[in-house]
Amino acid sequence: MNQQPRIVTLSEKKLIGTHITTSLVNNRIGELWRSFMPQRKHISNSVSADLFSLSVYDPEYFKAFNPAREFEKWALMEVTDFSNVPSGMETFTLPGGAYAVFVHKGSHEDVRTFQYIFSMWLPQASYLLDNRPHFELLGSKYKQGSPDSEEEIWVPVKPKR
Repeated sequence: MNQQPRIVTLSEKKLIGTHITTSLVNNRIGELWRSFMPQRKHISNSVSADLFSLSVYDPEYFKAFNPAREFEKWALMEVTDFSNVPSGMETFTLPGGAYAVFVHKGSHEDVRTFQYIFSMWLPQASYLLDNRPHFELLGSKYKQGSPDSEEEIWVPVKPKR
């Protein structure tokens, strides 16, 4: 794998969904999505059918990687505004900024793309990790658990000084 990402400047997005606190060791992400998916039909002002699997890490998370360290995981959809928030859901404003966007092909359980990004691409890139949310964009080519699935991995970056 020697994928060069596209660098995208994202504008702020309004999202609605739910979140949990989880870790890689005590992984509750499946639980989050099982509760979100039946409820997403109540989001009446969505921009598209695309889903955001978003992670909020504390600023120290990647400095000393620990798979037991907790982070926030969100299941979200982009909306036009926050005028209609379904019961049991929350709003999330994704700040704008630069992202390195990688295409991941295969099951979401295959972590090779993430390993490549953090162990190969990022150390050699002219970018540093920025302290903003990370997310996977699950669009029309995403197929839960399928080896034919495709999703985009959006990693927040800033230029090295």
